[in-house]
Amino acid sequence: METVLYIVLPAAFVLATAYLLIDKMLKNDEKRRNFELRKQNLGIVTPIRLRAYERLMLVLERTTPDTLILNNANGKMNCLELQKKLLSAVREEFSHNASQQIYVSNDLWSAIRLTQESLLQLINSCAVSCQPDEPAEILAGRIIQVYTSSGETPTEAASLLLKNEVKSLF
Repeated sequence: METVLYIVLPAAFVLATAYLLIDKMLKNDEKRRNFELRKQNLGIVTPIRLRAYERLMLVLERTTPDTLILNNANGKMNCLELQKKLLSAVREEFSHNASQQIYVSNDLWSAIRLTQESLLQLINSCAVSCQPDEPAEILAGRIIQVYTSSGETPTEAASLLLKNEVKSLF
């Protein structure tokens, strides 16, 4: 019986040691593979995310009231036509880039949505103070006046948040 213990006990110890070493080795190998996979995915996803940030910055720049008005107004329009054109341009600009939300944080996307909503409200509230058949320049002037008289605009806040998020990537 003692000889069996002399044989079984060291064998059990060797078996337990081998099991623990192999288990640890397999776990380390799995961690290494996961790290390599994440590293490889990061190399693919990071350029896509940067393009998404660039596109969203362009959206913010294109939808500032002065840029919107310059790109969409003409001398023959009246206030109602300009209002419709500006609302359509804002909605179109944001809807074309809605898919970019999967690459940015929820906070940034919320700020961008807030920017869109505030622009639509600004255009509509300024349009209420104009007669529909007045020249478009009157509405354009009011929009720019109200926009520039406010403190930090939602567009500026979203731009700042976007810039900070990009900086945090590096």
